[in-house]
Amino acid sequence: MQRKARVAYMFLAPALILMMVFVVVPVAASFVMSLTDFNIRALANWSNAKFIGLGNYIRLFGDELFWKALRNTLYFVGVGVPIAITLSLLLAVLLNSPLNRAKDLFRIGYYLPSITETVAIAVVWRWVLNSRYGILKQALEMVGLQCPNWLGDPAWAMPAIIMMAVWKGLGHNALIFLAGLQSIPSTVYEAAQIDGADAWEQFRFITLPLLAPTTFFVGTMTLIGYLQLFAEPYTLTDGGPLDATLSIVLYMYRHGFKFFNLGYASAMAYVLFGLIFAVTLLTMKRRGEEVTFG
Repeated sequence: MQRKARVAYMFLAPALILMMVFVVVPVAASFVMSLTDFNIRALANWSNAKFIGLGNYIRLFGDELFWKALRNTLYFVGVGVPIAITLSLLLAVLLNSPLNRAKDLFRIGYYLPSITETVAIAVVWRWVLNSRYGILKQALEMVGLQCPNWLGDPAWAMPAIIMMAVWKGLGHNALIFLAGLQSIPSTVYEAAQIDGADAWEQFRFITLPLLAPTTFFVGTMTLIGYLQLFAEPYTLTDGGPLDATLSIVLYMYRHGFKFFNLGYASAMAYVLFGLIFAVTLLTMKRRGEEVTFG
């Protein structure tokens, strides 16, 4: 038994070493860095970095732009997550319908945006959202509606980001929901039909309750991903207009790789980690008694 354990540890050793080098050590180093004024001068000579304790964190909570980035991120999460879950579930139901004769083709088509680079998607969405000749402008004008300046108006920039993000992740979440739908025994629906339940009653009283673990998983993962919003505003608006789409991660990127205030950016990263951890823990605690994965 001990020999088998040694062999197992030997096979695990390379992965554990790589994890230590590329995950544990950088995380620990960034925490130490968050307690210093590490900047571009310290990049040239580490002795230029001075220990300032919680100075970066104190400065962070007095930074108005950070609070604006936090509000933008929470707005993105609060609006985007429910929309993403709802549309993904509806799409999964349509894909699972017995009337759908081309399920495999639709699955591939809807999943493609999830594996496409965000930069390529942003190029397409810039054309879609263009306020002068975009396809969305033409569609709105066909029904008598005026097209807003999606990327130039602070009131509409974040909704545009949400549309792009939801569209990008729609297929991935829908396939997870589809797997959950296909795990529900057909006998449950057959029994409901015998009892006279219509399609809506079956969806409300059978599908939704039995999909609760899947919904919880999709919601939690989407929530965590949306709190780390970066690629969409970076490629579409660069945080504008008037910082209306500035997210925490984008603000952290600016300080870390534009202004080289790495100590301040590291402090921001740990505040974001704390936020994600707290929200995830709260979500799991609230759903823990209702959802079981056994």
